Amino acid sequence: MSLQIGQPAPQFTLYSTEVKEVSLADFKGKKVVIHFFPLAFTGVCTTQLCTMRDSFGYYDGLNAQILGISVDSPFTLAKFKEENNYQFPLLSDFNKEVSAAYEALYQEFAFGLKGVSKRAAFVLDEEQNVIYAEVLENAGDLPDFEAIAEKVK
Repeated sequence: MSLQIGQPAPQFTLYSTEVKEVSLADFKGKKVVIHFFPLAFTGVCTTQLCTMRDSFGYYDGLNAQILGISVDSPFTLAKFKEENNYQFPLLSDFNKEVSAAYEALYQEFAFGLKGVSKRAAFVLDEEQNVIYAEVLENAGDLPDFEAIAEKVK
């Protein structure tokens, strides 16, 4: 069963690229846009996060926080963030618990890799209830950025 609109979002605490703990609860009172992505430094993942980077001002102006989450290590994500100038936190779900809680986890991915985040996008309201949920089965697809922006307004 997937996360439904109106449900409370699963809470989490993950390590950021600065190797500091970041909790979803830290952003209560703001809308939160969570982007799960399979792997840093891959083409579609870079496009996904660069799209959010390039529209960052729009979300910041609406009191919304963007978070990127993958199963990569904080160190890999730090290099990915640096090379692409992302202004928002990238969080490491190395243990795959958050991806699983959001039902955005491939049991088996390309090259026989197991436990990789699916490409997914969630928007949470100020009380951290799910107001948008999109989990993509095909890692080559991108989330609906227009629908995400509409939910944040």
